[in-house]
Amino acid sequence: MVSDVHGNARDLAKAGDGADALICLGDLVLFLDYADHSRGIFPDLFGVENADRIVALRTARRFEEARELGARLWAGIEGDRAAVIEQAVRRQYAELFAAFPTPTYATYGNVDMPTLWKEYAGPGTRVLDGERVEIGGRTFGFVGGGLRTPMRTPYEISDEEYAAKIEAVGEVDVLCTHIPPDVPELVYDTVARRFERGSRALLDAIRRTRPRYALFGHVHQPLVKRMRIGATECVNVGHFAGSGKPWALEW
Repeated sequence: MVSDVHGNARDLAKAGDGADALICLGDLVLFLDYADHSRGIFPDLFGVENADRIVALRTARRFEEARELGARLWAGIEGDRAAVIEQAVRRQYAELFAAFPTPTYATYGNVDMPTLWKEYAGPGTRVLDGERVEIGGRTFGFVGGGLRTPMRTPYEISDEEYAAKIEAVGEVDVLCTHIPPDVPELVYDTVARRFERGSRALLDAIRRTRPRYALFGHVHQPLVKRMRIGATECVNVGHFAGSGKPWALEW
């Protein structure tokens, strides 16, 4: 089980060793590495110095200034912005999807581009979003994406759309999502020093349907990596990009 891969194809290729299946909870793309500002699409296009500047603004929650800086930088790039980003994402996806073992079950993260996944997911990779599947005799539900934030990452959706996907999954043994339930200890990032957006609908579903596990990523350095909510063990299975180590679910 991995989440928040963010370009780490090397370790991803070994993540399923010895397992019956690999589960990936999204964020394959690396736009900007907050730990190493030289890595990702942003510094490739605009340089490390500008990456340093935009990280500092975002960390200080000066999002409007960060957007203004981004707009000035993009004004100096030839070609359509969306096309430039898509070309860079395609290069990453080609490498990352090739690293997935068979079988892999995957859902989208908030920085992913779902429209491209069908082009790169091979026959051994099953992509699920608002859906359920049986793995090893247990029922797994998958809900991808994130909720809307000032960061405006590619796959952010409304609370209503997200809640509908949670409802569509229903009762499962293992509930797999990219973002955590809306619990302060699970959504606070101790390095970024901010609360990320968790889902209230997900929290309500955990309390109502009582899955054995609720697994997620998104928050890279959480205040608490795991906690129980009623009968459910809630576990943050990221940040794979930094650790390179998968989390094993054993029955």
